[in-house]
Parts: sequence; C-alpha cells; structure tokens
Amino acid sequence: MTLANLRHAVRAIILDGDDRILLCRFAFPHPAVPTEASGVWAAPGGGVEHGETLLAALRRELHEEVGLAIDVDPPHVWHQEVIAPGHAAGYDGIINDYFLIRTTSFDPRGALSDDELAAENISGMQWWRPGDIADYRGTDLFSPRDLTTPLTALIASGVPEMPVQLSL
Repeated sequence: MTLANLRHAVRAIILDGDDRILLCRFAFPHPAVPTEASGVWAAPGGGVEHGETLLAALRRELHEEVGLAIDVDPPHVWHQEVIAPGHAAGYDGIINDYFLIRTTSFDPRGALSDDELAAENISGMQWWRPGDIADYRGTDLFSPRDLTTPLTALIASGVPEMPVQLSL
C-alpha cells in the first residue's frame, strides 16, 4: 500500500476580544470548490515547508499574510485530513492543523504586498462573528464548510484536550 502524498498546512484561528474570527478570502478555481462559489473564506495560514516545524510555519505564515507576531506557542485545537486526489494541485489531499490565537482586534497587513497576496490567491481579509458566518447566504464558501459548529464549541468550551477532527 502506498502512502498518500498530502499537503500539510497550518492555520490560525485568530479570535479578538469580541470572539470574531479573522478569515482570508481565497479566490481561485479549485476542484474541491463548486463552480458556482466565488471564493472560500479560510483561516490564515499555509503550507509547511520541508524541514520546518508546524509552529515555525505558523509564525512565518502569520507574519507574511496578516502581520501578526506570536511569542508563545498557541494550542493545537483542530485537525483536518481530506484525502481526495485533485483537492490540492499535485497532492492526494491535505492535512490542516489549526492553532488558537487570542488577540485584540487589529487591521491585518502582513509582509506580503497586494500583488504577492494576489499570487497566493488572497483577495481580502475580514473579521467575522460566528452568527454572521452561520447567516451568510452569498456565493462564497467557508473552510471547513461548517465552520460555525467547531468555532462556536471552541468559543464556548475553550481549548479541547485533544485537537477536534474536522471534515471538509
């Protein structure tokens, strides 16, 4: 049996004092995204580079995308595995590990220029209340699709003993 070639990424659940989550809007055609969807709102983060630890990758991605520096190791709260060839170009699927960061609200502005963000398919950033995500009726999707359920549980119950397993 061959092991799947999975793209490993880290993501940050960044919550402000009002329990709003910072999400990046990714706008790109993708085999896992229905053609009627305009984009996908997801937690900031990205791929783990060869030889890089998860937390080093998280620090790098947060610096690049949103301009947030973290001094402490945030707790690992969610884990997602999607094995589906074509879900990520050149891979058999993805692994996303999510870490919780509590901070005050800020205007996201990372080290990447607007052109560099566009090259990463990031077309916007926005703070969202869980209720606004649940009530959203536009053409964009969220990642994970049912973001509201694990997010509401995380806000209500705090850091889980073990990372919660997420679906697509």
